[in-house]
Amino acid sequence: MNIFDELKARGLIFQTTDEELLRKALTEGMVSYYVGYDPTADSLHLGNLVLILTMRRLQLAGHKPYALVGGATGLIGDPSFKDDERSLQTKETVTEWSGKIRSQLERFLDFENGENKAEMTNNYNWFENLTFIDFLRDVGKYFTVNYMISKESVKKRMETGISYTEFAYQIMQGYDFYELNQLHNVTLQLGGSDQWGNMTAGTELLRRKADKQGHVITIPLITDSTGKKFGKSEGNAIWLDAEKTSPYEMYQFWLNVDDADAIKMLKIFTFLTLGEIEEIRIKFEAAPHERLAQKTLAKEVVTLVHGTEAYEHAVEITQVLFGGGDLKALEAKDILAGLKAVPHYTVSADQDLSLVELLISAGIESSKRQAREDITNGAIYINGERLTDLTYTLSAADKIDGQVTVIRRGKKKNFVLTY
Repeated sequence: MNIFDELKARGLIFQTTDEELLRKALTEGMVSYYVGYDPTADSLHLGNLVLILTMRRLQLAGHKPYALVGGATGLIGDPSFKDDERSLQTKETVTEWSGKIRSQLERFLDFENGENKAEMTNNYNWFENLTFIDFLRDVGKYFTVNYMISKESVKKRMETGISYTEFAYQIMQGYDFYELNQLHNVTLQLGGSDQWGNMTAGTELLRRKADKQGHVITIPLITDSTGKKFGKSEGNAIWLDAEKTSPYEMYQFWLNVDDADAIKMLKIFTFLTLGEIEEIRIKFEAAPHERLAQKTLAKEVVTLVHGTEAYEHAVEITQVLFGGGDLKALEAKDILAGLKAVPHYTVSADQDLSLVELLISAGIESSKRQAREDITNGAIYINGERLTDLTYTLSAADKIDGQVTVIRRGKKKNFVLTY
């Protein structure tokens, strides 16, 4: 199976400019291609990972990737399908974020080996010294306003108002394609389905200014079975930066993917062959309660993003928190990440640390009578150890890393005390 057909089979192609010509180009020789990443945050997220892995698939098939960091376009902001104008970031912030994005991309693409080794570039390099007059004369003259406002990504904003700054964004992105073609013979751009208008501005500029054929592939917006944008967890993005989303949190995210989405996500987010995924599908549908597809997803993606050691640690945390292991073997940060959703109570420096009083003040028990009854009956656990002593007072030994104590009532109701 050639790479174009594999991308299709994995559900990674939404639109192309000319499928027949593009398939021919990808089959006959090495194609140089690029993806642009605007530094709109200090980390990439799961939505970006779809494109990053698609870049890697093409590189493994022998094609040459260019990762373009939008040091210039990041200063402007893309209006595509946004309700409001983005807040403009400072040059210093965009530069800092650009560096972080570069370091994340280097985890996935091979920048060292072969004729098709990946290369990183920044569009600030060609916009920095381009004057406004030159931009209008050499680039702007190839675009009509009618053409620009016909883009679906802009039409919606035209109803509520769009600044010239953001309106000009599509020309800047189009110019990126032109420059990369002139500098590196790049003929293919990949992007999300919301970028079609910006990306075809590039093929149009190539055609009109250089009389060359450019290709575009857009990746479909990844949604779950309910239509919700994939990669969001309680309103928060799943980041590739371990400091923003821990490997454990990412592991749990994949472990809790809906059954209806699991096989689809295996095709998109892993490098398992389609044959291997089909074998998993058969076993998974025969015994969905064993969650083979989700467990495989969690292992493959966390290992890919953070490494084997981080994956194994995420499994260890899960087993300890939900399998009755030794909580004291974990670090406080792991416990806080793993039990983020359970009730938390901050213990003040001068507070009475007797167990009965703490159970009341932390809202774990409704009365002293109930607290004493649960302690006596062995229903209260401190850091996984059962306590039946009514006179017990918490000490430094009960504070993991001096920061947290986990109290469990019954089999499943956890509470976190912080100091």
